[in-house]
Amino acid sequence: MNVNKVSIATRTILIVSAIMLGISIFVPIWRIELEAPQYPEGLALLIYSNKLGGDVEIINGLNHYIGMQTLHAENFIEFTLLPYIISGFAILMLLSAIVGRKILLYTTFISFALFGILAMVDFYRWNYNYGHNLGPHAAIIVPGMAYQPPLIGYKQLLNFGAYSIPDIGGWLFITTAVMLMIAVFSETIGLEKIKKFRVNRLPLLAFSLLLISCNQLGPVPIKLHKDNCDFCKMTIADGRFAAELITDKGRVYKFDDLSCMIRFSNENKNQVYAQKYVNDYTKNNILIDAISAFFIYSTNVRSPMRGDVAAFATQEDAEKYAKIWNAPILKWDQLNSVIE
Repeated sequence: MNVNKVSIATRTILIVSAIMLGISIFVPIWRIELEAPQYPEGLALLIYSNKLGGDVEIINGLNHYIGMQTLHAENFIEFTLLPYIISGFAILMLLSAIVGRKILLYTTFISFALFGILAMVDFYRWNYNYGHNLGPHAAIIVPGMAYQPPLIGYKQLLNFGAYSIPDIGGWLFITTAVMLMIAVFSETIGLEKIKKFRVNRLPLLAFSLLLISCNQLGPVPIKLHKDNCDFCKMTIADGRFAAELITDKGRVYKFDDLSCMIRFSNENKNQVYAQKYVNDYTKNNILIDAISAFFIYSTNVRSPMRGDVAAFATQEDAEKYAKIWNAPILKWDQLNSVIE
C-alpha cells in the first residue's frame, strides 16, 4: 500500500465536498435578518456568491434615513470573484480525489481554511464600513451611534433586532470544512489508530458537539438593578421572580416577573422560544428551566408586577411552600390559566 495515497473514504469525501461547493454557488451563503415592530414578518438580506437577494430595496430605503450607503452588487468586487474562487476549490477537490495524494489533500485543506478566515475578515470589514461610514445629512442622526450588523449572532440596532447567520450555502461551506478536517485527521493519524479510538463513538461525539455549537449552553445571567424588563420596562430588582426567554436565533428577553414573560410570549407568538428560564424562589437570582420547574400561584407570593407566581427547582421545595401558602402546585403549561 502506498503511504502517500489517500483512502477510498477520503476520495469520497473530496468528491462530495466538491459537489457541495458547486451547489453553494447557486444558493444564499449568508443572511442578515431584521426584526422590528413595524415589520412583524421581518426583513432579510440574502448574500449569494454573485448577488444580493431578499428585501434589498426596502433595506436600502431604511439605510437612506440613517445615512448608510445603499447596497448594490456591482459595488462589491467579491461578487465578481467569489463564484470563480468557489469553482476553483471545487475543481481542486475533484483533482485531489482523482490524483489521490496526501500532499494535495493537505494543500486543499490549508488553502480552504485560509480562504474561510479571509472571507470572514472581509465580511467583518464590509459590515464595519457600512455601519460606521454614515452620511452627515441623514434624516435620523443619533450621536455616537453606529449600525454595524453582527458578524454572527444577534445585535440590537435602534428598534431593529439584527441577526447574522449562515444560509444554505454557508452551511455547505461549514460542512465541507468539517469533512475535510475529518479526512486530514484520518490520513494523518491513520485509520488503525482511529479504530483504536473506537470509531463507533465518533458519530455520537460529532452529534453532541453539533448540538453544543448550535444551541445556547444555558441561561444568560440577569443583572439585578441594571437590566430592564422587556415587557413592562421596569428595572429588574428582585432575584426571586425574574425570568428569561431565549429565541431559536439566540435573542434574549429578560423580565422582572413571570407574568411579564407569559404576557410577552402571548403577544409575540410569531417568535420561537427555544429556552425558557425562571428564578428559583429559594435562591437569589438563580435561573432554572421553566419546563421542569414547579410553580405556586398565591396572593401571598406578592411578586413585583403582582403575577404572584413563585417557581421552584424541586418538588420538595414547592410542597413546603404550598403548605405555607395553602395553594396548589402547578406546571408550566398550567400557568396561562392563572395569569391573564
